[in-house]
This record gives sequence, structure tokens and C-alpha cells, in this order.
Amino acid sequence: MPVSLVAALAAGLLTATAPTAHAAGATLPFTSVEAESATTTGTRIGPDYTQGTLASEASGRQAVRLGSGQRVEFTVPRAANAVNVAYSVPDGQSGSLNVYVNGTRLDRTIPVTSKYSYVDTPWIPGAKTHHFYDNARLLLGQNIQAGDKVAVEASGVQVTVDVADFEQAAGPAAQPAGSVSVTSRGADPSGQGDSTQAFRDAISAAQGGVVWIPPGQYRLTSSLSGVQNVTLQGAGHWHSVVRSSRFIDQSSSSGGVHIKDFAVIGEVTERVDSNPDNFVNGSLGPNSSVSGMWLQHLKVGLWLMGNNDNLVVENSRFLDMTADGLNLNGNARGVKVRNNFLRNQGDDALAMWSLYAPDTNSSFENNTITQPNLANGIAIYGGTDITVRGNLISDTNALGSGIAISNQKFLDPFHPLAGTITVDGNTLVRTGAMNPNWNHPMGALRVDSYDSAIEAQVRITNTTITDSPYSAFEFVSGSGRGYAAKNITVEGATVRNTGTVVVQAEAPGAATFRNVTATAVGAAGIYNCPYPSGSGTFALTDGGGNSGWSSVWSDCSTWPQPGQGNPDPDPSRNLAKGRPATATGSQDVYTPGKAVDGDANSYWESANHAFPQSWTVDLGSTEPVRRLVLKLPPPSAWQARTQTLSVQGSTDGSGYSTLVASRDYRFDPATGNTVTVTLPGTGVRYLRLHVTANTGWPAAQFSEVEAYLTS
Repeated sequence: MPVSLVAALAAGLLTATAPTAHAAGATLPFTSVEAESATTTGTRIGPDYTQGTLASEASGRQAVRLGSGQRVEFTVPRAANAVNVAYSVPDGQSGSLNVYVNGTRLDRTIPVTSKYSYVDTPWIPGAKTHHFYDNARLLLGQNIQAGDKVAVEASGVQVTVDVADFEQAAGPAAQPAGSVSVTSRGADPSGQGDSTQAFRDAISAAQGGVVWIPPGQYRLTSSLSGVQNVTLQGAGHWHSVVRSSRFIDQSSSSGGVHIKDFAVIGEVTERVDSNPDNFVNGSLGPNSSVSGMWLQHLKVGLWLMGNNDNLVVENSRFLDMTADGLNLNGNARGVKVRNNFLRNQGDDALAMWSLYAPDTNSSFENNTITQPNLANGIAIYGGTDITVRGNLISDTNALGSGIAISNQKFLDPFHPLAGTITVDGNTLVRTGAMNPNWNHPMGALRVDSYDSAIEAQVRITNTTITDSPYSAFEFVSGSGRGYAAKNITVEGATVRNTGTVVVQAEAPGAATFRNVTATAVGAAGIYNCPYPSGSGTFALTDGGGNSGWSSVWSDCSTWPQPGQGNPDPDPSRNLAKGRPATATGSQDVYTPGKAVDGDANSYWESANHAFPQSWTVDLGSTEPVRRLVLKLPPPSAWQARTQTLSVQGSTDGSGYSTLVASRDYRFDPATGNTVTVTLPGTGVRYLRLHVTANTGWPAAQFSEVEAYLTS
């Protein structure tokens, strides 16, 4: 993945750009701009990774809160004539966003409401109220250019703005020759009348042909069935809109169904799993397709059962579902789900669940998934010869990973993972979450032998994991029964800034790691503590080319916390000993490292006659240092002297703050030539002694500088 795109994602800027060779994610017709990166009169919130907060569900874990009359102004990144805004308002409230282009208020507003938000699922263990955000879109009525300013202003309600998508929406397409228009069968494009029967009649009349859905709003009060051997086509999802919470509901079809280029927007405000409140519930039949769709405010986009052989779902947007975006619920053969955008799903964004019959030879490829707020970005529950390739997944919030490869069955008969499971070229950003049921975290990419051992060959290759709040790769038997997670290869991975560990192994099993590099690891490289105790070992084989994660978490009785570092085997040790030291100057052979070499007879001496002078040590990680011991060589030849100095600290080596103000410290051979300085315990990585005077010599001098966590 291009470094520039990874950097933007790490900063919370989920931005779609022109296609780049081998880049993860979908090629999208819009560009997103985060509210926290825009100019605002409101208040930025976050970052936050705590389940159940507005910031934690936001893209980039940050957003902007606007009181009524406050605004956020975006610099438009591309030519556009349309905008979609992801937002949240307090529960039970509604209002609008006024829209300004280059300072001029438009004659149209964006309605905002909590109607589709604040979902509760008490039957799901560990769930809290979630699904805080919603999406609302607007055709601006004019063309704007890159560099123009678009502002949204809260009106009548507090609005938290997450992100804005800017798009050049095409005009409405023309009716295909020979097609049957739903309006010719009595459909009402104003949305006032019930168009259900008109759609049914048009489908019946157009067998083998095209049903045309002209620009307009069409209200359907019940689902369609018996749909087969027909194309349903609109003028584009910005123009042809069907208002229905249950569009197609059928258990079987002879297939050949092609659905494209319109929007289906429902009225689903709660998740009721027994209700088929889905765009498609059941089967479209073999050799069908879905493309160019805008699906919103449904329980599930597509819940697919029965025969859907060789189905292709592509180039569509799934927004604000209360449950899954798409679920291949068994018996999916040769299904391809590719180049889609999914935001704010209430469960797994994309899932394969091999119930009743295995999903086989099916794939999720080059999709962009952001903010699934109760489960995984992508979940594979069983199945044979499955591929997950080239997806970009960000900001999982609770009870899930970016990608989960799992033998969790939920119900029987279940078909576990078999054959080869290919997980290749995926990028995961800020994925993984705390699981309150386990009381420990889930990794960015999880392999879970939940209900049975992993017997398939699991091949995880060319993975990028950035800013995971917890671990990068997790191997677990989520039921706590200790089934083996084995036959796993991880090759060609880049891990940056993972909160705890690179490998979180909690089940017996085995994996080979090859060419896996990690930087900025929060606690240790490896947590290897299979559960339950005595269930076996997890064997990590070093296949070569690995770097940056060789350390092992030393205490299986505790969980590593983000940025904690490994448990200190000796909390009373000298943190500065042997650490890199620098200074503003040195005299002859009396170099900075002499003050941390453990030898009180050697010493650092600054350049002479050149006060002030500074000496700095890098402790290697941020530590709450509470005590410094400063020493000079103990022989009596060193006469008593007073040095005037202050103590400064820094977390990054660039900005320093004063920990202890400047004062005089007396060094006397009669008392060991030792001085103790008490520090406030502020977390610092870099400690600096700033010396302005020495009564015994015209230079700063220390034989040892010792740093301790204890007072």
C-alpha cells in the first residue's frame, strides 16, 4: 500500500484517491475529509477507543461537536456537486445542517435526526448502546472545485460531524431501449402513493429484459418475490430512490437477476433479528449481480441463503445497517463481493457463515470498510477455499477485529474452515477492540478456533496493520475450550504502532512467521499464554526476515496494556544505566556515555568555560521517574563543590518541560559525592540535566546519573 495513503489513514484521513497499483480497498467515486482536520468553531472530540462513546465510533476516533450556530468548514479536495455527511445528534432530537459554499448559504439544508441511531441489542453479550452515527446526503445544485470551501452549520440541535464525502455525481441516465418503466405500470415517482404493485407488474412484463426505475422517489410497502431472469435498473442512485425496508424476500430463484444503479433506503430504526428487513433476503439465484447501489437504513444489505452461485456484488455503498452489511449464510459458491464501500454497520460488515452448507470458492476483495460498531470488519465463519484479499478496514469499535477467520458456529449444522483460506494484501487501520466478555482485547487480525480446531491451511500474506489499539495478530479459542489454531502461515506483514503486542497467542497450535517487521510496539513482541492452562503450547516458528518483535511478555497472569511496556523484572533498577546519552559538549575523553556506564570512577565533563551545558539520556520508553541519583567520583581528591542545575523531561526528544527548577546541589566526598533529586513522577522518555554553574570546576561533571521509579 502506498506510504502516503497509510500515513493519511493513520492520521484519520480516510480519503479515496485515484487507483494505485496494488493499493488496498475500493476505488471510490468520492473523497472523504475528516471533520477534525477541517476548520471549525466547534469542539474537537477524541481520540478515544472506549466502547460506547461518540469519539470511539467515529472515523479516525475523532470528530467535531457543533452547538447550534457553530460550523465546520471543509476545503473541497476535488471537483464535486454532491456531499454526504456522517453525523450524530443527541438521542431523541433532530434538526438540520445549513450548508455554505464559499461563504454563501445555499437554499437547501441537510436534515439530521437520531431516528436511525442509538441501537440496543441486549441479547448480545457485551453490547452497549451503539450505532451513534448516521449519514445524510445532498446534491448541492452547483459545481464546486478543488480548493473551494464548504461549511455545514448546526441549526436547532447539537450535531457531531465525523466526515464529509465529496463527489461529482453524474446526471440521471437515460432509459434503456425496450425496457419497461415502473411508471408505465402506475408507480408514483413522488413517493406519496404505494408503488409495490407497479413494480411487481413491471417485473412480470419485463421477463428477460429490463425494468426501468426513472428518477424519483418510490415507496414500497411490502417485499418483492418471484424475481428472476430480469434486470432492475435505475438512473443512478442519486436520482432513482426506492423507499423500502424489505425490497426482495424470496427463498429461491432461477437466477439471472441483475440489480443496478438506484438507491434502496429503508426505515429500520431497531435491530429485530426475526424480521427480514433487508435489501435482499434469501436468494437471487445463480449468475446474478448487484452493482452501483446505495443501500441505507436497513437491518442487513444482503442476507443470502439458498442458491446464489457466481453472484457478483460490486461498486455499491452500504450505510447505516443495524446488523451486517452482507452475509453469505451458507451454500455460497463462487460468490465475489468486490469494490464496495461499507460504513457504520451494526454487526460484521462482510461475513461468510457456513451454516447448513459450506460457502466455497467465494471471496471478499478490494472493499473499503469503516466503523463496524459491534463486530468485525470481515468475518469468515467456516467455509472451504475462501479468499479475503486487498481490503482496507478501519476503526472497529467493539466485540470484533478487522478480520476474523473463525470456527465459531453459532448454530448447527456448521461447516468448519477447510481447504485453503487465503488472507492476502489487506490493510487494517485502528482495528481490534476490547472484548468485555473476555475482559481482554481482540487483535486486528484474529484466527479463532472457537468451536473446533483449525484444520484448514490459513495463509496470511502481505498484510499492513497500523495503529491497532491492542495486538496485531491474535490466535485464540474464543470459547475458552482450548481448541488448536494451527496450520497458519503469516508472511510479508508490516506492523506499525501496535498498542500491546504483535502476536497474541491464547490457544494451543502453531504458526510460521516470515518477513514480518514491526515498529513502535507498545508492550512486547509476543504474548504466548495458551488458555486454559495445560491445554498445550503455541509454537511460533521463525521463518526468517522478522524484525522488531522478538521480546516476550513475561507474566501470563496479567494482560499487557497499550503502551505499557513489558512487566519490569526489577522495579528498583537504574533505568538510565547503559542507555544512549548525549550532551551539548564534552572535554577530551570524558564523553556523555561515561555517566551511564555503571562505573562511578569514570565521568562526563562538559566543554570547559562554556556554561550553560546540558546532558541528556534516552530511557527507551516513557517512564514515571521519581528519583535521580547524581554522582561524582568518590576519591577524596575530588573536593567538595556545588553544581547549579535544573531537570527537564520530554516524551519525544524535541519538546522539553521543567521537572525540577534550577537550584544548587552540594557534592561532598565526605558523604560519598552523591546527590538525590526527587522528581514528580511525570512520564518521560528523555531526561536532561541543564547545568549553569560548578564551584569546583568550570564545567558540568557527573560520574553517574541514575534514574529510578521508586521514591
